[in-house]
Amino acid sequence: MPEGDSVFRVAARLRAVLAGQVLTAAELRVPAHATAVLAGRRVLEVVPRGKHLLTRLEGGTGPGGAGRSEEGLTLHTHLRMDGRWSVFAPGERWTGGPAAQIRVVLGTGLGTAVGYRLPVVELLRTADEQRVVGHLGPDLLGPDWDRAEAVRRLRADPGRPLGEALLDQRNLAGIGNVYANELCYLAGVTPWTPVGELPHLDRLAARAHQLLEANRLRPGHITTGDTRRGRGHWVYDRAGRPCSRCGTLVLTAQHGTPPQDRPAYWCPYCQRGPAPPGRGPAPRGRRSHR
Repeated sequence: MPEGDSVFRVAARLRAVLAGQVLTAAELRVPAHATAVLAGRRVLEVVPRGKHLLTRLEGGTGPGGAGRSEEGLTLHTHLRMDGRWSVFAPGERWTGGPAAQIRVVLGTGLGTAVGYRLPVVELLRTADEQRVVGHLGPDLLGPDWDRAEAVRRLRADPGRPLGEALLDQRNLAGIGNVYANELCYLAGVTPWTPVGELPHLDRLAARAHQLLEANRLRPGHITTGDTRRGRGHWVYDRAGRPCSRCGTLVLTAQHGTPPQDRPAYWCPYCQRGPAPPGRGPAPRGRRSHR
């Protein structure tokens, strides 16, 4: 599932061809909205909210401009694991996948946005957006980011493992598994450490905001400050390789509750705290020879 900074960049690409433009083509290839008529409406904006995308359309009027004014609409989409938005210039061949995988087509005079394999495609009144994003916690890349509220939500369940708490979008909106693992490393604790054992959650929330802000305009989710290939992460996806700081081999296990569990990565020397269930703690100080 994409991180919030990835969704932020997708929104920017969509905004470049859609925002302020009148839709010349609009297809929602999902049963619930297959008959929706959106062509002729102007796109007001494309807004990321955590990992959700909200494409807002202006209200319309009756035929010939007569009749009552229609309310503004929002196209709500979510990428989850397999979804993708591709943007094509006018006349450019679509290359994002077979036609059978297309779920949304939005075209303007500037280009065409095509949504492939989108698991969530929902058309609703803009006034009802809270129904689909109202449960989210403070958005790490939103204009209303609220660190104190994020910390309050994290502290509400002190016994919860930190890795799970960070992935819960009701606490902070925008953290995926890459950042959840890297933030645990930067905090010096394993992903199974109870939230209540961290004395400085405010610092952790500030670091999360700092990382997503730094990466919102570049790919890679860089957490080490090193953009060179293979050096952007401290522990994520580095199982069996030496920790970049101490040389201890990075371990991996699942964390979270199935089917929402995700792979966890941690350094048993740099990170204190409990090991995953069923595995005893690795002794600190055991290092590889580099």
